[in-house]
Amino acid sequence: MKHIDDVNLTTAQLLEDTPVAENTTRRTVLRNGVALVAGACLPITSVKLAFGGEREDFTFAYISDSHIQHIRGNKFVRNWDRGLIRAVAECNLMNPRPDFVIYGGDLAQLGKKSELDHGFEMMAGLNNFDVHYVMGEHDYYLDLGEYWSEHNGPQYYSFDHKGVHFVVLNSIIVDDDWTHNTWKDGTERMGVMAGLDDPRGSPFMIGKKQLKWLKNDLKKVSKDTPVVVCSHSPIQKIFKNWNFWTEEAEDIQKLLKKFDKATVLYGHVHQIQYNQIDNISFHAVMATAWPWPYPQSYVQAESHLPQLTIPMNRANPFFERDATGWQYIDINSGRASVNYSLPQNKSRTVAYDPDKGHPVDTTYQEAGLTLPQKRY
Repeated sequence: MKHIDDVNLTTAQLLEDTPVAENTTRRTVLRNGVALVAGACLPITSVKLAFGGEREDFTFAYISDSHIQHIRGNKFVRNWDRGLIRAVAECNLMNPRPDFVIYGGDLAQLGKKSELDHGFEMMAGLNNFDVHYVMGEHDYYLDLGEYWSEHNGPQYYSFDHKGVHFVVLNSIIVDDDWTHNTWKDGTERMGVMAGLDDPRGSPFMIGKKQLKWLKNDLKKVSKDTPVVVCSHSPIQKIFKNWNFWTEEAEDIQKLLKKFDKATVLYGHVHQIQYNQIDNISFHAVMATAWPWPYPQSYVQAESHLPQLTIPMNRANPFFERDATGWQYIDINSGRASVNYSLPQNKSRTVAYDPDKGHPVDTTYQEAGLTLPQKRY
């Protein structure tokens, strides 16, 4: 773990040079953190849940989409594992300390034991954090999550923390015939699913068994309890060709509509996305590995990118750190304010506007401002 120690030292030195006033609040510390990392790639999400009254405020960190890829021997694709190492180091140095960490899926690229072990080894650098894992398709389709489950336990589950109900879904399964009867072995199946735009793929879903479990789980939760759903794919139907898609999206949304405050956090898309459907706020988290273009760049199929989303100024394809980054999410009274720190891109804040009834990008609300350039 020498590399993790090296990154911790570097980040610690940066923190030592950043003074913090004695009366600094929890929110101010997080904002100082955004200023600190403006020139570095720190692809981690800090989520703050802020409530008045009886519920206690708390934060948790969210790391996602590292795509650790094994080359041979002890060699891995360095550009991708460096992002995860840096995220782990930054998480250890966060103040206030997050209550726990969620990993949002796609720890591996091809689901190999060597890739998962390397990823788990780097995640073990987290300093005494409970980690809740979300399954990604790149972790699953080689052996249908067998090795992942040996390490992490159930592929979908729920837990409660300080008055908030969290649900972790496995949203990347597909129909049984595609999974079991189409490919000669797991390696071929994984290779097809790893090619995000491979037309031989199949739409993501959670399946009847998991949907039944979700119904039963949410029946036990009162409507005034905040609910946070963590999935890998969007619980929306945005773009089927790249599986920015979940087949039962409407069914899951219907189950969440009974709650006063519901939030869905998801990975997979490697880009800023946000939406509001009835009482449900949707927010994508950034990847530690590489950026991905918006569906508009793929003219062969219809796209339903949420109209609320103002796309990022797209990535430079020759610089893998462009359009990667991290964000902290402040959920105050159930409404999210997402602050994106993008080292090689323009930082953004997407916040709920009570007058408009949905999230807006706060930078682009003034008349006459030029929207981000659409380059792919």
